[in-house]
Amino acid sequence: MKKVYGSTAEALEGVLFDGMFIASGGFGLCGIPELLLNAIKEVGTKNLTFASNNAGVDDFGIGILLQTKQVKKMISSYVGENAEFMRQYLSGELELEFNPQGTLAERMRAGGCGIPGFYTKTGVGTVIADGKEHKNFNGETYIMEEGIVADLAIVKAWKADATGNLVFRKTARNFNPPAAMCGKICIAEVEEIVETGSLDPDTIHLPGIYVHRIVQGDHEKRIEQRTVREA
Repeated sequence: MKKVYGSTAEALEGVLFDGMFIASGGFGLCGIPELLLNAIKEVGTKNLTFASNNAGVDDFGIGILLQTKQVKKMISSYVGENAEFMRQYLSGELELEFNPQGTLAERMRAGGCGIPGFYTKTGVGTVIADGKEHKNFNGETYIMEEGIVADLAIVKAWKADATGNLVFRKTARNFNPPAAMCGKICIAEVEEIVETGSLDPDTIHLPGIYVHRIVQGDHEKRIEQRTVREA
């Protein structure tokens, strides 16, 4: 089965459709599948629902799809530092479903493992729990969260081999593995494709069974908030 594609456009061919549900890796500006997001913008696919920790910033990450109004709903944990996100949400143009970060990661992982739902204490007594099933375990109240299964998962990794085994670099791993797991189709953009068999099995962060397509490209290295002391 061919997994390596020559461009993001080729990797996305036949996958995108209006109204689809996409799970995206990344945290802040770290580990964002920026090349695939740019390609989705170019195709013009609209009415998208995204499950992602955040929506990037106005000119990077999912933020570029907000600018073109291709996103109708976000399932997210953090929505700061994006003026267009705020404008669309406050004006009622964008739906938003808040998820605590741990809950969002577990919803993705659960979906990828075939687990339809799970109970958690996180969010009990807040707006997060509105409309969700409550259950008592050992005198404590829990709410049920559903696993996420997305039409497409897009992630960014450091290295891959031709079979789809992925290695992430340091904190860029973040939401990428659980996001990859929950997609019916997973496309990974990587910095380097290495020879199959050259990766130490103990260093592989995501097995190739979860990855269907791979594309290599050049990535921008952004620093979210540069902080230095005064001279």
